[in-house]
Amino acid sequence: MTEEGASRDKKRKRQRKPKPPKEEIAKPPKEEPKQTPKNQNNDKKRQRDTKSNQNGGPSASSKRPKPSNFLDMLRERLSGGHFRMLNEKLYTCSGKEALDYFKEDPNLFDMYHTGYQQQMSNWPELPVNSMINWLASRSSSLVVADFGCGDARIAKSVKNKVFSFDLVAKNPSVIACDMSNTSLESSSVDVAVFCLSLMGTNYSSYIREAYRVLRPSGYLLIAEVKSRFDPNNGGADPKDFVKAVCELGFKSELKDFSNKMFILLHFKKKEKLNSDKKKIAWPELKACLYKRR
Repeated sequence: MTEEGASRDKKRKRQRKPKPPKEEIAKPPKEEPKQTPKNQNNDKKRQRDTKSNQNGGPSASSKRPKPSNFLDMLRERLSGGHFRMLNEKLYTCSGKEALDYFKEDPNLFDMYHTGYQQQMSNWPELPVNSMINWLASRSSSLVVADFGCGDARIAKSVKNKVFSFDLVAKNPSVIACDMSNTSLESSSVDVAVFCLSLMGTNYSSYIREAYRVLRPSGYLLIAEVKSRFDPNNGGADPKDFVKAVCELGFKSELKDFSNKMFILLHFKKKEKLNSDKKKIAWPELKACLYKRR
């Protein structure tokens, strides 16, 4: 080969581009799978499981019962048991005994009213609202005595002056006392209210106290659990109860048995005091005891 030919071959080799190594040949990128809602949920679930496992906790898919649920259920049963015990105590002892009982441990009163509120939450209608509506329809100048006021809802809901009485004073507006012996002067109030509070073996003495503090023509409003006045199931005959109240010196104004849960009885104090001193036959009211659910 001549020198001229060799020079041409070298020039062609320099111009020829070298092929890249096989491993350096760029491959087309893989197409990422489309994220459907189902795939997104699965990805989130795997992330939660991974995070939970990294923290040493159970995976999200485990179905172990939470201890708090069991403890809450246990506390509820204990609370319900204490309420039923206290409720039975109040129905089977005198007002004086109940007052002394709560004086020893006022916290029992909170326990009782917590259970009471839970029971009332199951009622379609509350009798205290009937009392409030009745007062709202009358003059706000009427002075009210609320016997067994509980949380003093009546005093909080009306413009009237209200004396609130119960076994324990949970706020400054409540007067702690035996409801058969209040601090009110005779003939000093216009309305006396007993809303689910004729508890105790001496309930008639509460009504006598209401008669004492009421002015002539004053009103006595009573709401009670309906079963307590069901003679077919061990309750008192409502006719006997109304008769006893009237013999004390009242006249009947309203007998409402339309509600499923409670009855309403309204009386008005007679203008002339009852001079008849014969013994009144008060019927025994059935204790309202709650069964374990």
